[in-house]
Amino acid sequence: MNVGYLLTNTAAKFPQKEGIVCDQSRMTFVQFEGRVARLSGAMLKSGLKRGDRVALLFYNGSQFVETYFAAIRIGLVATSVNFRFLGNEIIHILNDSGATALFHGSEFVSVVEAVRDRCPALRLVVCPNGGSRTLDYEEFLSEGRPCKVDPTVTESDQCQLMYTSGTTGRPKGVELNHGNVLWNLINTILGREDRPGQVSVIVGPLYHAAALNNHFTTQVALGGKSVLVSNFDPVVLLSIIEREKVTVISGAPAFYRLLMEVPGAWDFDRSSITKCTVGADKLSQNTKSKLLEFFPNISGVYDVYGCTEATACITILTAEQSSRKHGSSGRSLPFLQARVVDDFDHPLEAGQVGELVCKGPNVMQGYHNQPEVSAEAIKEGWLYTGDLAWMDEEGFFYIVGRKKDMIVSGGENIYPREIENLLLAQPMIADVAVVGESDDLWGESVTAVVVLKKGAILSDKEVIDYCKDHLASYKKPRKVIFTNELPRNASGKVMKGQLRTAS
Repeated sequence: MNVGYLLTNTAAKFPQKEGIVCDQSRMTFVQFEGRVARLSGAMLKSGLKRGDRVALLFYNGSQFVETYFAAIRIGLVATSVNFRFLGNEIIHILNDSGATALFHGSEFVSVVEAVRDRCPALRLVVCPNGGSRTLDYEEFLSEGRPCKVDPTVTESDQCQLMYTSGTTGRPKGVELNHGNVLWNLINTILGREDRPGQVSVIVGPLYHAAALNNHFTTQVALGGKSVLVSNFDPVVLLSIIEREKVTVISGAPAFYRLLMEVPGAWDFDRSSITKCTVGADKLSQNTKSKLLEFFPNISGVYDVYGCTEATACITILTAEQSSRKHGSSGRSLPFLQARVVDDFDHPLEAGQVGELVCKGPNVMQGYHNQPEVSAEAIKEGWLYTGDLAWMDEEGFFYIVGRKKDMIVSGGENIYPREIENLLLAQPMIADVAVVGESDDLWGESVTAVVVLKKGAILSDKEVIDYCKDHLASYKKPRKVIFTNELPRNASGKVMKGQLRTAS
C-alpha cells in the first residue's frame, strides 16, 4: 500500500462528500480524485519518472494538495518548499533535493524567475496562468490521461523529502517513505482519538510535516473535510469556523493567543469546535484555561509533541489526560517506543532528565545526502531528538528544553522551559523565551526575553523577583530583555539562536 490509496479509497466510499474547501474551490472527494488522476497522467506524459523530486511552492490550497497526491501516487517524491524562503534558500532546497519539477503559485512568479537558472536539474515549471518559460497549471492538468495509483509503489518507496524549518543552520532534507507516513497516520488517529466526518481547519502551512501528515492526511483517510486557509487572519479564520461549522482546530500556543485576543473574537460562534490540538511549543496553564472557555464544547486540549524526523508525532496527551497532567506532552504513541537516556545512552529512571529518544516505523530513513549527520541522529534504530525530558511513573513525558539550549551556570543544569512555564503564569507576560548567555564568572547566566501583554507595565526587577519567589536562586534570570515579539520559525518554535545573538 502507498499513501496515494488513501484518497482513492475515500473517493470510492464517499464520492459526493465534500473533502476540500479553500480560496480556489470546493471539491467533493470524487472531484478531488479525478483532478489528481489527470495531474498524475500529465506528470508522466511530461517525462517525470519514478523517484524524481517534485517541488511544491504554494500557499495552502487545492493546488498544493492536488500536486502532492498526484506525485506520490505514481512514485514521485514530494518536496515541499517553505513559502517564506527567499531566493538563496529556495535555490538550496531545489539543488540539494535535485528537484526535476517545480509546481508553484502565481504569487511566487518573480522569485522563481530569479532562481530557476541557478537550478540545473530543474526542467519543468508549472504555475497557474503560466508564463514565457512556465506551463499553465490548468492546461497541463487537462492534457493528462487519468492515471490510477501505481500498485508497485510500496511502503518502502520514498514519499516525501521534508526540509526541516530549523532554528539554526541550513534546512536538512528529511527522507520519509510511504510506510513512515502511514504509520504516523495510524499513531495520530489513535493518539488524537480522531473520528470519521470531522471538519478540520488547516492553518499551519502544508509544507510542514504536522500540517500535512497529521492534520490534512488524517481527514483524507477518514473522509473528513479539510478547510485550507492560505493566510492567517484571526477575524477571517473565526468567520470560517462559524460558516463551515469547523469541529477540529490545531495550532501552536502563539496562534491561539493571537486568535483569542483579536477584538471581537468572543462574539463569533465557536460552538462547533469539539477538538483542539496544540503543538510546536510550550502550552501554559493560563492559555489552556482560556482555550477551554473560548471553545466551550471541548473537554480538554490535545497536546502533541514530535518532530519532522518522526514524520511529526512521538507523544500525545489526550483531552481527558490534560486536566490532570499539566505540562506533560503525553505518553508515547501506540506503535512507537520512547525513553529518556543519559549521555552514555543508558535509560534513566522516572523523574531523571535526559535526552528523549524514540524508535518505530514512523522514524525517518535519514537526512538527504548527509550520512554522517544521519548516523548521529539514528543509532540502532533509535532517533535522538535533541530534546531534554523526564518521564513520570505512569509513562508520561515532560519536555524541559532542547539539549543544546540547556544552561550550565556555576556547575548547575538549568532547563529554560521550567523558567518559561513559570513566567507564562505571570499575569502581565504574554510570551517569553529563556536563553543562556556567556558569563565570565558562572560560565553561563540566564537571560529572559519577555513580551508583555498589551498595556502591561513590568520592570526587569519585578520579573527577576517573581522568579526568585518561585525558583531556586541560581535559576533566576540575571538579565531581562523586553521585546514586542519573539522570532519564530514556520512551525511556531522560537528561534533562540537569534535571541542569543541579539542579547
